[in-house]
Amino acid sequence: MSESRRDFLASAGKLLLLTGPAALAFDFVVSGRAQVAPGYSAREHWWGMLIDIEVCIGCGKCVKACKEENGVPEGPYFRTWVERYHVAGGVSEHPDVDSPNGGLDGFRERYRAGDGAKSFFVPKLCNHCATSPCVQVCPVGATFESPDGVVLVDKDYCLGCRYCVQACPYGCRFIDPRTNTVDKCSLCYHRITKGLTTACCEVCPTGARQLVDLKDPKDPVHEFLRTHKVQVLKPQLATGSKAYYNGLDGSVR
Repeated sequence: MSESRRDFLASAGKLLLLTGPAALAFDFVVSGRAQVAPGYSAREHWWGMLIDIEVCIGCGKCVKACKEENGVPEGPYFRTWVERYHVAGGVSEHPDVDSPNGGLDGFRERYRAGDGAKSFFVPKLCNHCATSPCVQVCPVGATFESPDGVVLVDKDYCLGCRYCVQACPYGCRFIDPRTNTVDKCSLCYHRITKGLTTACCEVCPTGARQLVDLKDPKDPVHEFLRTHKVQVLKPQLATGSKAYYNGLDGSVR
């Protein structure tokens, strides 16, 4: 791990107060030796996220928490956001989709009840793909994948060339106007390496978002995957997306 990546993790870690074993483990993460940390082994984890559309209420708390936790710039910049889909007459190739202010402030009533249509909310974020188009096109290696499956960005290396922004099929990247470098969801890497969940999952009032560890045989995600029809966005692209959706309607883009 380069000095710049260590700096990234170190600065992120300042957001949390660590004591005892957690602090010791984080020292190893920052030094680039997470795999030998006494409380965390990067190669024993494979992180993803489970999103249950059926219980998402579009409150926007996840968007706000993400902005505050990660210092996302004000304005139309989001590491995660929520979209509202309104589908008339069943599955539609042309749903009405809106996301006012990324869903940060929730959603006002817009549609007439009883019109035979259905409305639902779809949280979106970086899919942390196992075969990431963004990693493949970065000319300097600023976008990279950690040993535990999280796609991260080293802003010290980033040229702001926007190749990765164009390559991402999910629209999950933006250029930070303060640094002219790319930014996106880091799956709250500074939190999950210390046994915490992501900020968005922590504040979700319905449990619609859940951090999952696909290498942990005791993680409830395995039972959920067996008993529910779970899908990923744009499966035809074969990116190895690790953002899993339950209740994904065919109209979702």
